[in-house]
Amino acid sequence: MMLTMAFLGAILVAFGVVFVAELGDKTQLLALSFGARNPLRVVVAGLTLGFAAASAVAAIVGGVLGAALPDRALAIGGGIVFLVFAVLALRQPADEEAARIVRTSSVIASIAITIAFAEFGDKTQLATATLAARGHPVATWIGATGGEVTAGLIGAIAGSTIGKRLRPEVLRYASAAMFAIFGVVMLLTAL
Repeated sequence: MMLTMAFLGAILVAFGVVFVAELGDKTQLLALSFGARNPLRVVVAGLTLGFAAASAVAAIVGGVLGAALPDRALAIGGGIVFLVFAVLALRQPADEEAARIVRTSSVIASIAITIAFAEFGDKTQLATATLAARGHPVATWIGATGGEVTAGLIGAIAGSTIGKRLRPEVLRYASAAMFAIFGVVMLLTAL
């Protein structure tokens, strides 16, 4: 019974710490952008995969190797990914029907990759690594992923609401600007 309570406690602590840390974070803003442009179920799937991957890395690394992660290389890679997504966000679909035919799996993968890159070296990943180092890495991973997905979902729902009220070209330019800003900031912090 003690192990079960400790396991559940680790889940709750990780959820609470990571959820609060994720509020207003760049990945929550990205979720808002994705929610404005894509169906909510697609965004949630991408967020879940991206956050689960980033949290798994943090939980596995656990803080033991946290200081050894190549922060500069991750920041440069993440910055480049954001700039690529900024350019892709500006692409005008051939027609409205073509925009609807975009394969769901590629959108989910794009969201997951963007979120995972944005999380590497982030405060929530560092918090997850620290909590995992204290014990129960699996419970920490479950709680951290749940906290990140919940915070991301808040952003995605807000984006979905906004997306229904704005013209597609406004969303395209706003998304491109957001990706470009995050990309430039990540590159500048890596220097």
